[in-house]
This record gives sequence, C-alpha cells and structure tokens, in this order.
Amino acid sequence: MRITKYTHACVRIEHEGRVLVIEPGTWSEPAALAGADAVLVTHEHTDHVDVLRLAGLGVPVYAPAGADIPRLEAIEVSSGTEFTAAGFRIRAVGGRHAFIYAGQPDCANLGYVIDDAVYHPGDSLHVPEQPVETLLVPVQGSWLKMVEAIDFVKAVKPQRAFGIHDAQINDRGLGSVNGWLEEETDHGYRYLRPGESL
Repeated sequence: MRITKYTHACVRIEHEGRVLVIEPGTWSEPAALAGADAVLVTHEHTDHVDVLRLAGLGVPVYAPAGADIPRLEAIEVSSGTEFTAAGFRIRAVGGRHAFIYAGQPDCANLGYVIDDAVYHPGDSLHVPEQPVETLLVPVQGSWLKMVEAIDFVKAVKPQRAFGIHDAQINDRGLGSVNGWLEEETDHGYRYLRPGESL
C-alpha cells in the first residue's frame, strides 16, 4: 500500500492500481485526485472537501449522513457502516467534529479505517475499537491542543503515525510539533511533506 500526503489533511492511498483519496479540500493539490477511483470525505468543512473539483470528477464520493455539502452528490455513510470503495474495505467510525469553542462546530465527522490498516480521523480524536497499523494524526487545528495529539497517538497505539492537518502552521511550528510527537510517542511517528510518499 502506497500512502502519499498532500497539503493539509489530504491523503492518497494506492494499491494494485486502485486509488482512494481522502479529504481533497480546497487547500490540497488537484494532482491528488488524478486517476482516483473513489473519494472519502470526513466532514463538510472546505479544508476537507472541495465541492467544485469533486462535483465534476465522476467517481463515488462517500460522506457522513447529515453532512451539509450543497451541490455534491455523495453516498451517505453512518458510523459503524462497512463498505468497499475503490476496492478497499472501509469502516466508518466516530460521529462528531471536535469542539472548538462553546460546543461549536457541531457537525457530523466520520473517521475511516481502511483495510484494517490505515486510520484517518478527520477533525476528531475518536479512538477506534480495532487496532490499526498506520494512524494519520492531526497535528494542528483550532480544535486541537498538542497534548491531545500526543495522547491520541498513545491511545490508538499504531505501529506508525504520520502527521496531517498542518496547513495553518509554519515550518518553525511544524518542527516543534513534529519534535514533540517523535519524542513523546513510541509509535514510529514521521512527518511527510506534501507530495511525499511511503
């Protein structure tokens, strides 16, 4: 399985010619969607879903039931649902976006476990019931503290973790965040720059 990180929370997963793209938002590169067979969207915020690009893509787009994404035909998914997208087995987990202030925002947010191996939580810190090999961990957000990101990695206990959700932080901040995650977690943390693959 090849994982390529794009700007912010966008990740492309490829295996045996199949391409699954998660979170192609307005900040991510159009190249992330080249040859995509299916797309997963965790929630309705534009840094996670670029409606104009997806509307004309012509591939299945999966999004949380109840998400407010006008002008996008999406297949609605609920927490606990298992389905196949681009030939990958997907399990939807979680349910709500992390709060920022005074209980807001309160919108649907699903995390996705792909082939029981890779977990993308979107804008939440929901810990899935099943173990995962690779955790895509948010490293910055108005809804997130550094201690929460560290504790999230420790709670999930993946074999490896990679930083996502980072477009609003400069290189100096990234150095600090990545240093904390490398030092405080024992789960193979590594940062991939946009366009870098593993």
